[in-house]
Amino acid sequence: MKGFWARALTLLLSLAAIGLLAWATFGPRGALWLLAALLLLLVLLNIRQLSRLEFWLDAPEVRPAPDSLGLWGDIFSHLHKLVRTQVRDRESSLAALHEMEQAASALPEGVVILDDTDHIEWCNPLAEIHFGVDLNRDTGQQITYLARQPEFIRYLAANHFESPLILRGTRQDTQMVLSIKLIPYGGDKKLLTSRDITHFERLESMRRDFVANVSHELRTPLTVVNGFVETLTDMPSLDNDMARRALDLMAEQTRRMGRLVEDLLTLSTLENELNMLQEESVNVPQLLHTLKQEGATLSNSQHTLHLDVQSDCGLLGNAGELHSAFGNLLSNAIRYSPPGGEITLRWREQDGQPVFSVQDSGIGIAPQHIPRLTERFYRVDRSRSRETGGTGLGLAIVKHVASRHQAQLEIESEEGHGSTFSIVFPQKRRVPGAEKQAAAKQAAA
Repeated sequence: MKGFWARALTLLLSLAAIGLLAWATFGPRGALWLLAALLLLLVLLNIRQLSRLEFWLDAPEVRPAPDSLGLWGDIFSHLHKLVRTQVRDRESSLAALHEMEQAASALPEGVVILDDTDHIEWCNPLAEIHFGVDLNRDTGQQITYLARQPEFIRYLAANHFESPLILRGTRQDTQMVLSIKLIPYGGDKKLLTSRDITHFERLESMRRDFVANVSHELRTPLTVVNGFVETLTDMPSLDNDMARRALDLMAEQTRRMGRLVEDLLTLSTLENELNMLQEESVNVPQLLHTLKQEGATLSNSQHTLHLDVQSDCGLLGNAGELHSAFGNLLSNAIRYSPPGGEITLRWREQDGQPVFSVQDSGIGIAPQHIPRLTERFYRVDRSRSRETGGTGLGLAIVKHVASRHQAQLEIESEEGHGSTFSIVFPQKRRVPGAEKQAAAKQAAA
């Protein structure tokens, strides 16, 4: 910068000296004409240099920088350095982008980059297969114009991307099952990932079918064995104490296996995607009275059961599944509460959402076990589970029933101070109680 101003000052001083010399030699008029001629020459030289600059800037990567002296030489030199730096930076950025594209193309998942209006900016080859798009042809297209499955469109519009979407059947392959996940990033952009889980779904379906078939086949022989065991136990001529104890033990274990088979069949039915939820209006207060009677029988009067009905609203759902889920929570509370304990069945509304809960004064659950309670056959205390006769599938059944009703299972427990299991239903499944319905009919009349 100092060199630039030194050259500029030298030029101005030279013009001033020439002007003074011309003034002394040719007079004022001659000096003016000489300075005008010199200024015109400078303008023409600058126009020529600007023309050379424009010509070079049209393709600075392939054309050499113009050679010049003085101020323009300095300008061309600085611009040439800037252009070379820019070219290097751009080549480095392009190389990094190319490496990123290669890495994304090698991923075992489809990747689509969407802008703030869900238009496609880039995708890898696997995403082209999953969604039936072409990067060269469909860049700039809105993703919903190409992936038109209603569930995908709803998932994108809901703007809640915490859980993945299972998408069955695509434009390219009606048998394909995809796990879709949207990840917001960089402000308003989104990263759409897709994974082909067709093979895993097929294996899971085979597992469910196997469990269902084996459970179904076991039901009949278990019924027969249990029937003969009960017949032998009731024989008046059976005087051998050891034989009677053996038959009692056989009967108990046969009944336990029967309960396990029934729970496996229930779980397989709930997991079957073809088993659509058959909905009806369920009178929950009445269901809770039935459950209290069943709980009293199961408890054999060893526990105190309370019923706390704070709302007369019902539920839109499947009565059999709700009875099974509520009953499993109640039976667990009875099994894991010592004799003399108190158990409360509660039905209430919380922020407009119906809530069923079972509160007990039992042994409670340590915090590290709570996240795994709904896993199949997970046992907090295996020895105690055998004593109580549980199958290890009750909470898994509860979780599936809650999921089919778009409800959430919430667990609060403190070791040694009891537990509270709650199912929170969405507001859309709330059905007004009989009194409110009657009042509405009367108001309409």
